[in-house]
Amino acid sequence: MSITRILALSGITIAAAFAQAPAPAKAKPAAAKPAAAAKFVAPKTPWGEPDLQGMWPLTHLISVPLVRRGDKAFLTDEEIAAGQAAADRRLANAKSGAIPVADASNKVMRQTSLIQDPPNGQFPELTDLGKKLQADMRSSYRPGQTVFDKIEDFAAWDRCITRGMPVSMETRNYNVGIKIVQSPGYVVVFHEMAHEARVIPTFPLPMLPAEIKTWLGEPRGHWEGNTLVVVSKNFNGLVGQTSAGVPGSPGPLQPETTDFTVTERFTRTAADTIEFSMKVEDPAVMKSSYTVAYPMLLDNSYEFYEYACHEGNTAVRNYIETSRYERANPAPAAPAKPAAAPAKRQQ
Repeated sequence: MSITRILALSGITIAAAFAQAPAPAKAKPAAAKPAAAAKFVAPKTPWGEPDLQGMWPLTHLISVPLVRRGDKAFLTDEEIAAGQAAADRRLANAKSGAIPVADASNKVMRQTSLIQDPPNGQFPELTDLGKKLQADMRSSYRPGQTVFDKIEDFAAWDRCITRGMPVSMETRNYNVGIKIVQSPGYVVVFHEMAHEARVIPTFPLPMLPAEIKTWLGEPRGHWEGNTLVVVSKNFNGLVGQTSAGVPGSPGPLQPETTDFTVTERFTRTAADTIEFSMKVEDPAVMKSSYTVAYPMLLDNSYEFYEYACHEGNTAVRNYIETSRYERANPAPAAPAKPAAAPAKRQQ
């Protein structure tokens, strides 16, 4: 919000004490000091905790890739202005049909990748174990995979189970609504896609026994000043760290293990902004951690749509039937091309 400051400048004439004395020069008025911007005071819930509640869709991040495509971490003002026309066209196209074909936004973000650490914005290198696990992963999104015989040939996302973490806190081109609600001792993060809710206790609560593993991990939260810190562990290791649906993903299959840890930080920095970061660690499969960071923008006009994935979903059956048919009825080999006639020798 801009503040208009009006400075009234007036000259001051000083009369001479004696008629014969030369008139003194007019003094320059002191430069006005700019008014300090009011420090943002985070709102509080009735029970005294920082208030993060509201609708925080990730539509503004749809054009920001997960990994950086170039060397620059941030766009210049000129590059943002140049990208605005393209963003306006994307939004118009998305809304041009009888029904919206995708979520879209005409906001151009300054950051060039969701991954902010390591500084190059790239996904970490896999360990030898990570490469082995990656080679064994199965999914309809796996390039070149043609054999589908059983449910284990499909990923959790194929089966409409979950996008998992950290993908559930990354964007996609539809159903990217996130809603936060709070009650004393709890924060709940609702995800529009896959209609999931992460219930986060913010009081000391023992973890479940280590043998109990979950798809989204077991979160535990606490407050550090105005920042909600959420550490999730006890993952079952069956989802994977990336999804082909995340723009700029380094590949649809990045493995995880049951030692996977995700640490999120939510800090309300303005009435309409939460600064969010998410550190992802799994030293068994990655040679370093990585951190995703971005601003969450409040939009309480956004509404959740039902995400009906299981209902009427025949993709798994269709993949299996098609794969079995193609293997039982291989396409005939293309006829061999006739040998080219030898070139005539010139006399």
